[in-house]
Amino acid sequence: MKDYVFTKAERVEESIRKKFHKQLFTKFCQAINEYELLVPKDRVAVCISGGKDSMLMAKLFQELKRHNKFDFELVFLVMDPGYNEKNRKQIESNAKMLNVPIRIFESNIFENVVNIDKSPCYICARMRRGYLYSAAKELNCNKIALGHHFDDVIETILMGMLYGAQIQTMMPKLHSTNFKGMELIRPMYLIREHDIEAWRDYNELKFLQCACKFTEKDEINQNEELSKRKKIKKLILSLKKENPQVEANIFKSVQNVNLATIIEYKDKKNIRHNFLDNYKKEQ
Repeated sequence: MKDYVFTKAERVEESIRKKFHKQLFTKFCQAINEYELLVPKDRVAVCISGGKDSMLMAKLFQELKRHNKFDFELVFLVMDPGYNEKNRKQIESNAKMLNVPIRIFESNIFENVVNIDKSPCYICARMRRGYLYSAAKELNCNKIALGHHFDDVIETILMGMLYGAQIQTMMPKLHSTNFKGMELIRPMYLIREHDIEAWRDYNELKFLQCACKFTEKDEINQNEELSKRKKIKKLILSLKKENPQVEANIFKSVQNVNLATIIEYKDKKNIRHNFLDNYKKEQ
């Protein structure tokens, strides 16, 4: 009797269950439980861009579904915002190889943002989200899942402080303001990027990096937003050399906000509150 030969998808799934279980699947489940990202009867559009983060998210959702502790449904949704033929085929071949049954729909987002000089990545992300919400709703989904990870979160915190003069973070879930009844969830919220990269390299997988028109034109290093994020990454790495806890501390800083020590803040209704408002009453 011949030995069973594992497929590529099966080897990848085995690595999630064993070698990377603690770093990936445990953290994935922790975020879902801690932030209450899933409830029974959810129908989730798992949004796949073709990169390492979203494709891993798809495999983690499949693993969670395999455990089947409660009933929920998954739709693996890919938006083609104007990929060239090579990038489109890479997404399709990776999905087939990893046994992820994707649904692809098309848009022309790249063409709409390619000539925008100011904040093209921000505008592209907003447009992508709108298209994804719309497609997910047509498929009777009540949630979309994005593949942002822990490093995205802490980088966003620092970028807001240093470049935006504000304290805010990338939330683990959000209600949609334009699509009633829809939510955005980020189940990769607690997973470290270096663990995602280790999983990718261990399995010898190749994913898209950034497939937008800026990449094709070799303008990616000239993009201000991407340049800022790279600088923030380097800053965090340099700080980590002196303090290994710096990444965890950045994350915890938005969990330990003391409003009594804040000069001014805005509430959910966008109303500003200044410490002077009640200062005299506190004497």
